[in-house]
Amino acid sequence: MEGLIMTAQLLLGLSILVGLHEFGHLLAAKAFGMRVEKYSIGFPPKIWGKKFGETEYSIGAIPLGGFVKISGMIDESLDTKSMSEEPEPWEFRAKPAWQRLIVMMGGIIVNVITGIIVFVLLLYVNGESYVTKEELNKHGIVANDLGRQIGLQTGDKIINISGQDYEKFSDLLSPDVILGSDVYYTVQRGDEYLKVDIPGDFLDRLSDKRAAGFIEFRFPFEVKQVMAGSNAAEGGVQEGDRFITINGDSVLYFDQFKEKLQSLKGEQITAVVKRKEGDAMASTSLDLKVDSDGTLGFRPKPLISYATKDFGLGQSLVQGTEDAFGIVWQNIRGFGKIFSGEVSASKSLSGPIGIAQFFGGTWDWNHFWRITGLLSMVLAFMNFLPIPALDGGHVAFLTWEIVSGRKPSDKFLENAQKVGMVLLLGLMSYAIFNDVYKLF
Repeated sequence: MEGLIMTAQLLLGLSILVGLHEFGHLLAAKAFGMRVEKYSIGFPPKIWGKKFGETEYSIGAIPLGGFVKISGMIDESLDTKSMSEEPEPWEFRAKPAWQRLIVMMGGIIVNVITGIIVFVLLLYVNGESYVTKEELNKHGIVANDLGRQIGLQTGDKIINISGQDYEKFSDLLSPDVILGSDVYYTVQRGDEYLKVDIPGDFLDRLSDKRAAGFIEFRFPFEVKQVMAGSNAAEGGVQEGDRFITINGDSVLYFDQFKEKLQSLKGEQITAVVKRKEGDAMASTSLDLKVDSDGTLGFRPKPLISYATKDFGLGQSLVQGTEDAFGIVWQNIRGFGKIFSGEVSASKSLSGPIGIAQFFGGTWDWNHFWRITGLLSMVLAFMNFLPIPALDGGHVAFLTWEIVSGRKPSDKFLENAQKVGMVLLLGLMSYAIFNDVYKLF
């Protein structure tokens, strides 16, 4: 079921983004009197189509892209039959270079606007909920394998980042930390203060298929909901119970509880819980069976306070726009890391499977729109790269034409388009193969 939900979210998100991107080209082309022959969400074979005016609108069977066909333009269709004839006034090639440039930028502009709108609305409607530094350092962090590799330990309290104070837990995971240079945490461990460096290849390690993050915030917990028919239900676990020990070992924190159960898969255990009885909390002993996957069958409730920040419309516009363009800057920094050799491309690039995993296996509309907004900005950035067959390739050639006054020949544009398509197909094949490899 999780796989189906991931796939559904991927297809819906891509359909929205590709549809809007191509619609941006269509609107700009029609605004300048160009004839738009086809507008499609998805690639052929066509499963539905209807013609309105001069344009056929259709849906393709391969929902991983889309296209708009503008008369007199050399595009991915490589339809060059009419290019040897004199240009008609409604054709792309007959229009001034500045108009053609705006048409090619239309999709990118719409994706940028979409990303900004998504982030602005998410902030305006939901505000921001976060764990403060003070709340985090009541209990410290949970250091996962990668966190332990760089010198962190569970229970550490992070005092600052490279000597600078921070506000919330998410600041510890920000791109400035992951992609920065000479970054370190100042850590309090008991009565000792330590400096823990973030290595230059940290993004590469974090992108490894075996890495599951590197730190989490630590929290005590209680039982939120007991699953019907589960071992927890059969053993008498109740909503509101707080686990104290398992087989005599302390499990006050959820990370301790999970680790203990993982070591006791399929075994019978004795757990002590604190349970509210009247106005007091009383200790109760329970005999429980651990499932073969190392669980008991209940949902936990973190006993940690979240701070909430509401945003007015003006604040949402400013912060949402900053968040959206921050994604573009992160991509630029990420490419810099790849080209410098600090980060492996195979660990950083994702295809359809990797993108689906970003959406996750549960349908949460807030999360769906956040990932869709992020992908909209990534799509805009990637399309702006000066690669033939991408919008950025057309923009580069048109910019040259405007600056030099010389238009590249149709034959040159056709060959450049072919080269670009080979590059893109190779990159897509690599990304898909890489996704499959990461699964195993």
